[in-house]
Amino acid sequence: MKKYAYLLLLTVLFTSVLQAEVRLPHIFSDNMILQRDKVLKIWGWADKNEKVKIEILGQIKNAKTDKSGYWYVNLDPIPYGGPYQMKIQGANNTITLNNILIGDIWLCSGQSNMEMPVNGWGQVYNYEKEIKDADYPLIRAFNVEKAMSMTPNSDFEGKWQVCSPETVSNFSATAYFFARKLNRELNIPIGIINSSWGGTDIETWISSDSFNKLPDNFKERYTDMKGIDLAKFAQENESKKKDYLTALANDPGIKEEWFKPSYATTNWKKMQIPQEWGQTELASIDGIVWFRYNFTLPETAIGKAATIHLGPVDDDDVSWINGTKIGETVGYGIPRIYDIEKGVLKNGINTLTVKVVDHSGGGGLFGLPEDLYIEVNSIRYPLAGEWEYKPSVTNKEFGYIDFSPNAYPSLLYNAMINPITPLSIKGSIWYQGENNANAAYNYRTLFPTLINDWRGKWGYQFPFYWVQLANYMAKDTQPEDSKWAELREAQDMTLSLPNTGQAVITDIGDGADIHPRNKQDVGLRLALIALNKDYGKSDIVYSGPTFKKMEISGDKAIIYFDNIGKGLSVKSKYGYVEGFAIAGADNKFVWAKAYLDGDKVIVTSDKITNPAAVRYSWSNNPDVNLFNSEGLSAAPFRTDK
Repeated sequence: MKKYAYLLLLTVLFTSVLQAEVRLPHIFSDNMILQRDKVLKIWGWADKNEKVKIEILGQIKNAKTDKSGYWYVNLDPIPYGGPYQMKIQGANNTITLNNILIGDIWLCSGQSNMEMPVNGWGQVYNYEKEIKDADYPLIRAFNVEKAMSMTPNSDFEGKWQVCSPETVSNFSATAYFFARKLNRELNIPIGIINSSWGGTDIETWISSDSFNKLPDNFKERYTDMKGIDLAKFAQENESKKKDYLTALANDPGIKEEWFKPSYATTNWKKMQIPQEWGQTELASIDGIVWFRYNFTLPETAIGKAATIHLGPVDDDDVSWINGTKIGETVGYGIPRIYDIEKGVLKNGINTLTVKVVDHSGGGGLFGLPEDLYIEVNSIRYPLAGEWEYKPSVTNKEFGYIDFSPNAYPSLLYNAMINPITPLSIKGSIWYQGENNANAAYNYRTLFPTLINDWRGKWGYQFPFYWVQLANYMAKDTQPEDSKWAELREAQDMTLSLPNTGQAVITDIGDGADIHPRNKQDVGLRLALIALNKDYGKSDIVYSGPTFKKMEISGDKAIIYFDNIGKGLSVKSKYGYVEGFAIAGADNKFVWAKAYLDGDKVIVTSDKITNPAAVRYSWSNNPDVNLFNSEGLSAAPFRTDK
């Protein structure tokens, strides 16, 4: 008994010593960058009432912890330069931080297109050369490790890294190319703090202080989680998860042989393929969904080997033709290309069956229609169209909720933003919105709420620049309403806030990939905004043409633009401007003929004699060939409301 008491005493003494040591949040470490020309708050923890001394560049600041053990000092502003050393001395230990630079820090946040690294699950163009050439010691990156919290945290995990060929692979590609342009132009240290998480809604990045002030309709989706005991929920949810995973491993579709053409599909529903099922009634489920499509082949294709192209799938698939397994792939977004042996195909009707397993977010076969075909004897037979489908195992059946950052507002703000709100920064860049496209109108409120929220937490109106949604998904054969266009419009409307800017990239996306690989131009266009607005480079054109006004003259609509630089230009050998639609008073849009007239665009259609409204780039994946002379694309707009 005495032995246990002695051990307990040692544990208490050891713990008290640990508590007495001065500690820093992870954002303060070797290789870090601190914000130039601003008062610098340095903070941390130690034992209560402990004295702490900080030294850097001849500055000596003293602090004393409060009852909770928290301390802070405010350093006088320092111009850019370095490397420097900082010492933090407590009662029982001293921390020495080396290779510190003073420059500009940009907070880089959003969902997967901000998270996408230079090399990894989404390799950027020319990534091998980009990595080889990434010798920029004045660029430093801090990747915030993913975490969620129901209450505001005071620290997060991560570390500063000096940009080099050995480290750059894991940098946010958008943030890196942004920082590279600034560093090349200014030759000052640039720090990028990458706090992003793929597939996340904007609501999870807003603090509860601001979110709770929003109207009730913004909170309805979280009703089931309100007042929840998170610990109890997690325990019960984990039990449901086990049952769900067991069911996934015992798919009834396999046991009942749904892949055989003889299996009756009379109770299966129908869906246009390709499309991500996040746009359908399957939007809120994860799990296994089976798809079937019957296609007809001529006799000349029989007995021949063939190749089938299914496009990218989210997440995993197993595929059969006429009951014969032809391939399977594990992994999101990988184009499915399977060889079909001789003897599998038959004359007349053939049955293609695809089992899709989705682990989170949207799912399904989501490429372009032209990605979906079977090729026999160099002849392509299209497979896009109306498919049958049936879920076999879903998380909803078991009441299991994938407790993701979208389960409740503020989870990522609390864990991944709040810990650095005392840190002085230059500004923020943001790439998010894909996840909110299905409720695009709400983004008109949510986006400015986030910007004002963050600025309020930092205590000043720092610059906030963002990337407008890229072009994505199939081309429209006729003008249609578009959720992505509405989301872009909400982003555009947020430019009414001061110190904001928007990089338009509807010309450099990828219709088949929600994660376009050209992140070089994304970072460049963000940097052009910052160079013009924040670094005195007023001669730099940072925006493509933006809608100014419309005039009607007979059967023509005349469109005037701002931000035309040295003039408008059209990338077309025929000289016509693509992407315009026009409507009369009935607001029924048709594709328009458009052409340049000096620095105006004339829009007309022989189907519309009395035009009333014009839309430009108003689709998920618009055609874009209108630029200013500096090569920046025109921003989408509509004149109707």
